Amino acid sequence: MTTQLTDICIIGAGSGGLSLAAGASQMGASVTLIERGKMGGDCLNYGCVPSKALLAAGKVAHTFRHSQKFGITPQEPNIDFKAVHNHVHDVMAQIEPNDSQSRFEKLGVHVIRKEASFVDKHTIQAGDTLIKARHIVIATGSSAFVPPLKGLENTPYLTNETIFDLTECPKHLLIIGGGPIGIEMAQAHRRLGAEVTVITSHGILPKDDPELIEVVKKHLLQEGVKILEDARVEKVAKTTNGVSVITNNATLKGSHLLVATGRQANLESLNLKAAEIAHTPRGISVNPRLQTSQKNIYAMGDCTGGYQFTHVASYHAGIIIRNILFKLPAKIHTSAIPWVTYCDPELAHVGLSNKQALESFPDARTLRWPFAENDRALAERASDGLIKISTKKNGEVLGASIVGKNAGDLLLPWVLAVKEKKKIADIATLIAPYPTFSEVSKRVAGSFFTPKLFSPKTNKIVRFLMKWFS
Repeated sequence: MTTQLTDICIIGAGSGGLSLAAGASQMGASVTLIERGKMGGDCLNYGCVPSKALLAAGKVAHTFRHSQKFGITPQEPNIDFKAVHNHVHDVMAQIEPNDSQSRFEKLGVHVIRKEASFVDKHTIQAGDTLIKARHIVIATGSSAFVPPLKGLENTPYLTNETIFDLTECPKHLLIIGGGPIGIEMAQAHRRLGAEVTVITSHGILPKDDPELIEVVKKHLLQEGVKILEDARVEKVAKTTNGVSVITNNATLKGSHLLVATGRQANLESLNLKAAEIAHTPRGISVNPRLQTSQKNIYAMGDCTGGYQFTHVASYHAGIIIRNILFKLPAKIHTSAIPWVTYCDPELAHVGLSNKQALESFPDARTLRWPFAENDRALAERASDGLIKISTKKNGEVLGASIVGKNAGDLLLPWVLAVKEKKKIADIATLIAPYPTFSEVSKRVAGSFFTPKLFSPKTNKIVRFLMKWFS
C-alpha cells in the first residue's frame, strides 16, 4: 500500500469532476482524480453526447420523408442502423480526447483508474493507494434507476447505458418512462425506423409547461409514436420474440425494452459511513457552498440529488474552486438553472413556471408569442412553436418556457434575465438581427407594453402632441 498526499482529491471523472480537476490543477493546486469507469462519465459515454448524435441522425431521416414542403420530392430513407451506430460512436471518439486520462495527466492531474472508498474524512483508498487530501470532492454522478418491476430480473432490458450499443434497429421499442430520456429516445428511434410505444404513469415531460408539452406530444403522435399515459406497469416478461409489458389497462408486446424511469446517485461503494458523511437514498446532503457534513469534503453534480444536468455539474465546479482555492464563501443559486429536452421541436425552460409565477405573484403577467409570427420560422417551415414568459407586474422577468426549433439556443438571454432580475424592457429594446428565430424573444418582450402603447390614453396624448408640437 502506497500513500499519496494531495491538496484536492476528486472522486469521479464526469463533467463536473473534470471541470474541477482542470481548473484547480492549472491554478496551482495538486490534484488527484479517481475514476473507476470511463473518463468523461455519463455525459460523454451514455448521455448527452450519444443521445444528441442519435437524434441528429433521426432528424436527417425525418427530413427525407418530409421534404415536400420545400418543393423537393420526399422519399423513404435507406437507413443503415449499423452505420448510425458508428456515427454516434465516432462523435464520442472525437470528443473523448478532451476528457482523456492523457490530457489530464498533461495538465498535471494524477489520475487513478480504480474504485474509491473512504477510510476516514481525510483519506481515500483506491486500489493499493491511500490518498490523503486536504479537501475531497465527491463527483460520482448518477446512473439509471431501475425500479423493482415484477419479472424484470428475468427480462432483457436496455437503459441509457446500453441502448447506444445496438447495431440493429429495434422492431418495436417499448419505453417505460415519459421523461426527457424516454421522449428523446422515442423520437430518435421512431425516425430511424422502429415502432415505438412510450408507457408512463403520468403525462410526458411532467416538469414542463402543459401548454408547451402538448405541442411536443402532437408532433410525436403525428410521427407515429404511441403514448400510453396513466399506465401503471404491473409486470414485464421475456417472450419468444422479445418482451411484454403488462399495465393496469393494456398488454404490450415488443422486440426491445428501454427502462427510462429516472436516475439515482452513485454512492454504493464509497463507504460514506467511514467519513461520517450525511446522505439519503436520494443523494449526499450539502449546504449552499456544496460542503457535506464534513466541511473539508464537498459533493457536486448528480450525486447531491439536485438538478441532474451536465451544465449544473460544471457550475458546481466553479463554486467549489472559489471555496477551496480562493477561500471565498461562494454559494449555489438555483433560481436560473435552465433545462432543455432535445426532441423536435425542442422544449426549454428557466426560472419559475407560469403556474409557479401566478401562485407567488397573483398579479403576474403571462406573455406569449407564436413562432407562426416569426419570418424565419415561416421560411424554414418550423412555425409550430411558442415562447411563453412570466413577469411581475413591474416587468421583472420570472421565467421563460419555449417550444420550437432551436428553443435551447433561444433560452440564454432569458437565463440572464432571470439570474440578474432584469426587466422585460431590457429584452424589448434589444436590436435583434433579421430574420432570426431570436426575434421571438424581442417580440414577446415588446408585447408587455402593447396594451399601454395602443391604449386610448396613449392615442389621446399622441394626437395632442401632433396637434400642438408639429
